Amino acid sequence: MAAIAIMMVGVLGSCAKSPYPGYEKNQNGLYYQFFTQTEGQQPQVGELIDLAISCCVNDTLFIIPATENTMQVIEPLYAGDIFEGLAMMHKGDSAAFIVNIDSTFATFFRQPTLPEEFKPTDVLRFNVRIDDIYPESEFQLRQAAKARAAMEENIARMKSEHPEESAQAAQELADYLAANKIEVEPTESGLYYVMTQEGNGEHPEVGQVVTVHYTGKLLDGTVFDSSVERGQPINIPIGIGHVIPGWDEGIRMMSKGEKGVLYIPYYLAYGDRPAGDKITAFSNLIFEVELIDFQ
Repeated sequence: MAAIAIMMVGVLGSCAKSPYPGYEKNQNGLYYQFFTQTEGQQPQVGELIDLAISCCVNDTLFIIPATENTMQVIEPLYAGDIFEGLAMMHKGDSAAFIVNIDSTFATFFRQPTLPEEFKPTDVLRFNVRIDDIYPESEFQLRQAAKARAAMEENIARMKSEHPEESAQAAQELADYLAANKIEVEPTESGLYYVMTQEGNGEHPEVGQVVTVHYTGKLLDGTVFDSSVERGQPINIPIGIGHVIPGWDEGIRMMSKGEKGVLYIPYYLAYGDRPAGDKITAFSNLIFEVELIDFQ
């Protein structure tokens, strides 16, 4: 997640004449022009904003092509930067800002020197529209919703584009479960979970970082990855699409200290693409998992 800095600007304009038609200049040297102005909510430090943003040099070379992103409000990077401009905006506003190219590359783009193709006199312009502002606590829930929607869309696509492979993979998993007398009911998504050791009853919430030990296997018993063998558990955020869907769902079913086995159908794993040397497309996976802790 990218971070942006917001600073409330007490005096928006100055008496100096702007060299850029249609733009005004604030007390710290930021040039700004509003295209849409509202009286809505303004972003505060710690909040998150959904915005559409682009950045170009001399109106010809785009450093940031037009894109939509979610960013967190933090303290400013330097006086008169793009973040002062964002502090002037409200939800629903759209505007353009011209900022110092040297300072912006050094801070926002984290490049200590200006690239050779640019000059200190070049015009660096940001175009911004703020679509939404919300507390940080909502971010993980929004990420989880996006991850679920992407997963459902991907599952529908795979089953539609690869009906034979999907049917074969489903049959292979069903045969394995029957042969090994695994009789637990699947979740609504098709995930199977068998607890092998009870935990303390505390379950991780969406977005929390979990510490887990695991061993991943194919249905034929081939081990393709194991934190246990490495002797080092992993720490990952859960429920927001940073891991395969079978993990996002399965680990949240577990409580602290619990051990269990996840039987993951291919579409909740790596789907119709291979992963590494041992996991082929349409592979159903087995994970032996221990939920050590979360925070």
